[in-house]
Parts: sequence; structure tokens; C-alpha cells
Amino acid sequence: MLPAPIPADDEERLRALRELLILDTPPEERFDRIVAFAASEFDVPIALITLVDRDRQWFKARVGLDACETSREISFCGHAILQPGLFEVVDAARDPRFVDNPLVVGAPFIRFYIGAPLRLPGGAVLGTLCLIDTRLRELDAMDRAILGTLRDMAAAELAGQTEPEAGG
Repeated sequence: MLPAPIPADDEERLRALRELLILDTPPEERFDRIVAFAASEFDVPIALITLVDRDRQWFKARVGLDACETSREISFCGHAILQPGLFEVVDAARDPRFVDNPLVVGAPFIRFYIGAPLRLPGGAVLGTLCLIDTRLRELDAMDRAILGTLRDMAAAELAGQTEPEAGG
């Protein structure tokens, strides 16, 4: 297993994440709807909105996974936040970065992963909208476009966290 490198701008990224005051907050319908639609649209057992914190990845919204967080060290999303676009792993059991990852060799037995980085308007990448499957697969161009639209919706919802409340 190869843990993802820490981005050069990680301190700034973490500061932007903390300023949202969203970590460890209760589920919210606006995020839950996005992952529910993604799981249904792509016929995957797991869809997540993941925020990558200093030592963990925390799931703001999740379908198909009981855990509310995992270690950043074993996260696929830690790799995805380093990419300018989609980060796709077609067969995690054959990818040297993940072949012995506990999430691949044990539950939930990840085989396919695709993460769409959630970027704030200022450029900070806070996490991903990701799809996970226990079977091998690849997304076509139309699927990638749909995932991009869902990613943009999730990022817009996160960006809305930073705006002052009306009258405030």
C-alpha cells in the first residue's frame, strides 16, 4: 500500500476546511440527496462526499457504508485530492498503490473507485465525491460528465457554507 503524498498546500487546504465548520456535523439532506442520486445513477453500492482532514477522511454524506470516517493513510480520496480531474482506479486489487489496502483485501472489498475532487472557488480541494464498487468497471464519457456535474453541485453546497447567513 502506498499512502498518498501530502499536498504542498495542505496547511492552507486544512485551514479552508476548518473555516467551513462542517467537520463532524450531522447529516444534511442537501448532501445526502447528491450521494443517493449518484449511487442510483451509477448503480454502485457506495457513494460518498468525503472531506480529507489531517489524519482522516470524514464522510459528510454516505450511501452503502456504515463507517463515518477512515484513516487518511488508507484513503483513496487522499490520492484523488492531488489530481486536477477525476481519479479513477479500475481494479484496486491490481493497482500497486492499493493492492494490500485493508479496504481492498477486507470489507468493503473495493475494486473500482472514482473520485471527483471538491474544489472551492479559491482553489482549495477539500475532499471528493466518490463512487466505489466491489466489481470491476469503467465510466464512459457521459458518465464522467454526469459525475462532474454532481461534483460541481456538491462543491457549490460546500462553498455555500462559507457565506454569511442572511442578516448576519
